[in-house]
Amino acid sequence: MILIGSTGASTPVLAEPQVSIIMEKTTYTYCERLVYSIEVSEITGELAYIFIRDDSGVTSEGIPIIIEKLSTQIPSPHAFEKEIFPAGKYFIDLQYLGIQTTAEFNLINSDNMCIPQSMQKVVVGWINEKLSDGMLISGFQNIVDKKLIDVPFEFTEKNIGKLNIPEWVKSVGKGWVMGIISDQMFVQNLQYLIDEKIISFPIERENEI
Repeated sequence: MILIGSTGASTPVLAEPQVSIIMEKTTYTYCERLVYSIEVSEITGELAYIFIRDDSGVTSEGIPIIIEKLSTQIPSPHAFEKEIFPAGKYFIDLQYLGIQTTAEFNLINSDNMCIPQSMQKVVVGWINEKLSDGMLISGFQNIVDKKLIDVPFEFTEKNIGKLNIPEWVKSVGKGWVMGIISDQMFVQNLQYLIDEKIISFPIERENEI
């Protein structure tokens, strides 16, 4: 910005930094992930802070964001879940360089069903062989909506370690954790393997022979 004084001499004035939030869209349904971009006019090395606020004023803790580019896309690592986010209007408050700006979006009710966020730790533990195959499927049975996956097994302390899942299924689990494979594709793979008795207890295989 250049200001022209009465003498005709030009005096440079520092422009105020510009900060904005660009929404990918403004209406979301359950099982979708929030995606937006932060656009700034200056990169100073300072952190930006994001706060998610609902219509009643309840605000999340500040989420630090490293700003290394003039435009930074921020994809949420987790999808919206009914148990955590009631339907309604939400706000994204951004603080950077002493400037605050706000964007808003609506979360509408839907029949979409997804794997709860709490299952991710179970899947990661199973991939890293800290949890057995039976513990993984028991997790799906107890945590995931039965409309999404039907697990017919009755687990006990004695049999939970005997369930067998083919080793290649772990690549599907890794894809889901990384966000490459959808919730629906992950559970459809598991449901097919359960229905075909490929995921089963050894005694069940013996009975079929």
